[in-house]
Order: sequence, then structure tokens, then C-alpha cells
Amino acid sequence: MERKYNKQPKLHIRKGDTVLVIAGDDRGKQGKVMEILTAKNRAVVEGLNMVTKHQKPSAGKPEGGIKKMEAGIHLSNLQLVDPANGKPTRIGRKRNEKGKLQRYSKKTGEFIK
Repeated sequence: MERKYNKQPKLHIRKGDTVLVIAGDDRGKQGKVMEILTAKNRAVVEGLNMVTKHQKPSAGKPEGGIKKMEAGIHLSNLQLVDPANGKPTRIGRKRNEKGKLQRYSKKTGEFIK
């Protein structure tokens, strides 16, 4: 069922989180999330899933050339690394002392920032 008011989905990963890749070519590597692509359910992780992009010379970049850059990784292939102990964990949501819904680590039970 589609959301009525807030169209942005609730995701277990946010920009700035440290994540572990659990599937794919970069499996076992960790990196920091630079960008979340909510429409495609993907995240761009710093230094992972590098692709080669060929750029045609233009007025702005007359040299053109071949450029290495990060591509998106599907969110199902990423797992959050707990900032408290540095180990991967699953995420849940529960209310904190102030009554605000907040992410927590299922492994340690502690709230995540």
C-alpha cells in the first residue's frame, strides 16, 4: 500500500552511516554512505562499486577522458555497522525517552545517533 502523505520511504541506512557490503563484487568491504537514491533503493558508498565512465570532450572539460566513479549499490546488499562496537547489525525502530521514534541496534539494543 502506498503512503498517503510522506512519500519518502523509511530506510534502514542514512547518509553518513558506515556500512558493510554483504553481497556482490565488493563483499566484505566497508565504507561511508555518500548519497541515498530513494527512487532506486540504492546508496552510493565511498570507494566501493567503482565504475569507469567515458567522458566526451566539451567546452567545460576540453580534455574529456576516462573517469573512475562510484555507482549505486542496492540497499538490500548493505548492512549498517554499529558505531558503538564496529560490528554489523540489523536495525529496528522504537521510541526513546522523549517519545521520538529512533533507530536502534538489534544486536546491542542501543540507540544509533
